[in-house]
Amino acid sequence: MLLPRSVVEKLIWRMKRLSCMSLPEIFHRVIVLGKNELEKLGFLVVHNPPSPNLELSSVCWFGKSRIVDSTQYCQAADKIMRGVIDVFDLGDCRLGDPLEWNRDPLTGKNAPMVFGKALDYRNEELVGDIKYLWEPSRHLHLVTLAQAYSLTGSKVYLNALRQHLTSWFDQCPYLMGPQWVSSLELAIRLINWYLAWQLIGGHNSDLFEGKNGIVFRDQWTKSIYQHVHFINGYYSKYSSANNHLIGEAAGVFIATTGWPYWPEFSAWQRKSAYILEREILLQNTSDGVNREQAIAYQQFVLDFLLLSKLTADANQFEFSEHLIDRMESMLEFVASVMDVAGKLPMIGDGDDGFVVKLCKGDEGWCPFRSLLATGAVIFNRPEFAVKSQKLDDKSRWLLGDEDEIQFDNFFIKDVRLPIKRDFKEGGYYVLGDNFESKYEVKIIADAGPLGYSNIAAHGHADALSFSMFIGGNEILIDPGTYAYHTHKKWRDYFRGTSAHNTVRVDGQNQSVIGGNFMWLRKAKVEQVIWNTNDEEDTLVARHDGYRRLADPVNHKRTISYIKSLRKIIVIDEINCKSSHEIELFWHFGEKCCLEDQQGHINIRNGGVTLRLAMKNPTNVKHYIVSGDDDIPLGWVSRRFGVKEPASTIMFSEKIYGDTKFLTEFQINFDESCMTDLYSVRDNLI
Repeated sequence: MLLPRSVVEKLIWRMKRLSCMSLPEIFHRVIVLGKNELEKLGFLVVHNPPSPNLELSSVCWFGKSRIVDSTQYCQAADKIMRGVIDVFDLGDCRLGDPLEWNRDPLTGKNAPMVFGKALDYRNEELVGDIKYLWEPSRHLHLVTLAQAYSLTGSKVYLNALRQHLTSWFDQCPYLMGPQWVSSLELAIRLINWYLAWQLIGGHNSDLFEGKNGIVFRDQWTKSIYQHVHFINGYYSKYSSANNHLIGEAAGVFIATTGWPYWPEFSAWQRKSAYILEREILLQNTSDGVNREQAIAYQQFVLDFLLLSKLTADANQFEFSEHLIDRMESMLEFVASVMDVAGKLPMIGDGDDGFVVKLCKGDEGWCPFRSLLATGAVIFNRPEFAVKSQKLDDKSRWLLGDEDEIQFDNFFIKDVRLPIKRDFKEGGYYVLGDNFESKYEVKIIADAGPLGYSNIAAHGHADALSFSMFIGGNEILIDPGTYAYHTHKKWRDYFRGTSAHNTVRVDGQNQSVIGGNFMWLRKAKVEQVIWNTNDEEDTLVARHDGYRRLADPVNHKRTISYIKSLRKIIVIDEINCKSSHEIELFWHFGEKCCLEDQQGHINIRNGGVTLRLAMKNPTNVKHYIVSGDDDIPLGWVSRRFGVKEPASTIMFSEKIYGDTKFLTEFQINFDESCMTDLYSVRDNLI
């Protein structure tokens, strides 16, 4: 009897996943399975937590600033009260009337109300797209309701917050259903509960007035205890210990510090702080690069850490200098790879995931600039302030009115930029010149590892790729992510080698995909040479990803930027003994216009024109592709779940033995088309 295809695929996935585990991890996961069975029987659980001692209060630190436009927050809160929130590409998403917390808003599927740890949340037929289902229950929107209340004092927002929480408690009982699967989801929910709790006045809030108010408060604190207890028993470990573990520890630390109502919270606080101290050093290099090799997760992890630090500072809990220094280095990396217009390359996975959403009505709000604004004040770094340009509302909510004066004072100082050019441990290098001006040339080259730990869950097969920003315009891009748990074809494309500005051999990825969040054989970059001087920046590196082929292939790339000529020269050396199909990809921002001329290609964006020419070999074929579903090729994904056409040039040739490809990009600025968007920045620096 043949097994159903879904069962076979699941078995294959499990075998691949086991191959990425050590014996201790396998033993650990067997123990966890046993624990799950005991919990199903009612052991090791806390259906009735001990009563909280509300006299043990913490310091309220969040939301001291009131220099924000209350209208924007009230409008956002009013929309939420109509049952509408933003969920990724769905935009205005209706949660239903009454609210439906266990329904995937993308597919409409309702997840079964079974024991959470036994639920196969990866099964699209069973739960839909779990990421869309989980997002509303992170409760980021509850903070918006609390912000509107804190700004206006209107109890309609308090009542809406109680309605949302009460319905969530009713529909998501302890340990049951999809909301009791992932410790990370519980942690993010706790963090947003804590921020909302502070904004409404803590345990003395008007929300808890009267008999019904006290019953609701008891229900909320009961769930808080259960959340912390759950995470404390299910921290991510071994090959799963990536950003999830940092987020889980941050959630427990913030909750145990913010709600010190139970004696055991003190021990759980110390444990979570220890995990944060350890993991920030393990998961982030000394030069500030998050080892998941994913820019979006740099932002995600920094939010967890900054929120933990702010909570600790307010409550006289001291983290070590190691943690503080590593956070500052992480912000340095963000500032260094950000171009003059505030853009960053979309390296690695990105899912539009946020720990909090505190800023409303700010068009063009950038989470990275916001981090730099907050970091400028916390670490007293004027460079971060200049890169951020202004203090945004999120920073105001986190810092307070007095810190705005400190931030403004940064702009009267003589600030030296850029911050840093080489990140040897993290694997990134910044080539270019005229930084922080409208003539800026900024090239971010990737000579780093695939990703973090055995599975490298969020890495892309992008070894030796690079992104290019010129005069604030995106020229060469990393096309993004698009999908996670679903759309396998597109999940594999956007993280595959053909979606990056590098070389592919014989139609294969540099590294071998094992699953949606798993890589098997991983390409390693080696022999990195970095030189920079007034005349030229040069990076030389090679990787071993194609040595696995029957006829091993070495790919070595040299990237040189000759400053006086404004010319970029890329030399790709392919070393092999027999024949291979070679493809070289160049992905351009969707605003770029390409013209195929005799012997070269012109690329225009804003006041910038590039002349791309393949000098060697001369008989190579090239194709300009945009929005092709079949190959697939020629796409960019700026938001999770959204993709749109963008031009890609593919050079291809069948080679026989050692071959060298030489590509030149000649940069020209058209003064008549140059924007003056950077004149303010030019005056500041």
